[in-house]
Amino acid sequence: MKTVFFSMHEFEKPYYENTIHSDYIFYCDKLTLETVHLAKDSKAISCFTHDVLDKAVLTELNKLGVEFITLRAAGFNNVDLSSAKALNIIVARVPKYSPHAIAEHACALILALNRKIPRAYLRVRENNFSLDGLKGFDLYGKTVGVIGVGHIGSVFCKIMSGFGCKVIAYDPVQDYPVEYVTEQKLYSESDIISLHCPLNFATRHMINAEAISQMKTGVMLINTSRGAVIDTRALIQGLKKEKIGYVGLDVYEEEEHLFFEDRSQDIISDDQFSRLQTFPNVLITAHQGFFTHEALTNIAETTISNLKAFSSKTAIINKIDYLD
Repeated sequence: MKTVFFSMHEFEKPYYENTIHSDYIFYCDKLTLETVHLAKDSKAISCFTHDVLDKAVLTELNKLGVEFITLRAAGFNNVDLSSAKALNIIVARVPKYSPHAIAEHACALILALNRKIPRAYLRVRENNFSLDGLKGFDLYGKTVGVIGVGHIGSVFCKIMSGFGCKVIAYDPVQDYPVEYVTEQKLYSESDIISLHCPLNFATRHMINAEAISQMKTGVMLINTSRGAVIDTRALIQGLKKEKIGYVGLDVYEEEEHLFFEDRSQDIISDDQFSRLQTFPNVLITAHQGFFTHEALTNIAETTISNLKAFSSKTAIINKIDYLD
């Protein structure tokens, strides 16, 4: 079965070496209306986080004969599921590849921000051993608010509990044993807030000006979920007013125009992103939370499993329910 992989990065390829055969075609190109023709004669395609799967692209895929899309990611906010359903295109994903990878990265952002690790590293490189401006705080005894307690959020809760933090959480689904509170109570009581929720209608710009106004002054805000959970304009205002004391981002609202590419020779035209980079208390990584050997292995294995299930007409256990 011919399968086209879009947005195939060099770091992914080694994990598909044992499964590559003549029917698998790899393109570094992002899937858009301009590149959708590359899927011609394919019954299945595989896509990454920033590939465009809106109504227009899905309609063209349907015309080309594509019946199955397997995402090499857990999130599916880039897919117009109602259009996929109308076109009888099945969509699958990798629901659980390594929750530890992302939870641990969120923790790394907390530690790096708190103890000023990037600044300290650069100072020592210049033989500046002054400690001025590097003071942090003990995590022990602090209140950590977790928004979204699924696979990743629950692992993060365990990690922060290990530091001796008081962990509170907000999630409409309360499966994990932790103290659940209202959004408002979480905002007002948390010293650190970490986002681990999916991006959907209810969570888009969940962290907005109103939410920020309810937070503790000096709060640390961490986002390793999806960029648009935070209203970037409101975030910048919160930083300028010193309401927010620290920000750690592994995702960004408009990251599809920036991340996963070397843009060191480019002029960044995104003024909001450039503004965020001017704050000394903001630490941004380029969506690398998932980037571990274990996660990449699981993503590849699940993606191939999804393709095999579709090809053999057996149950696709990772199929996305169109009612989600």
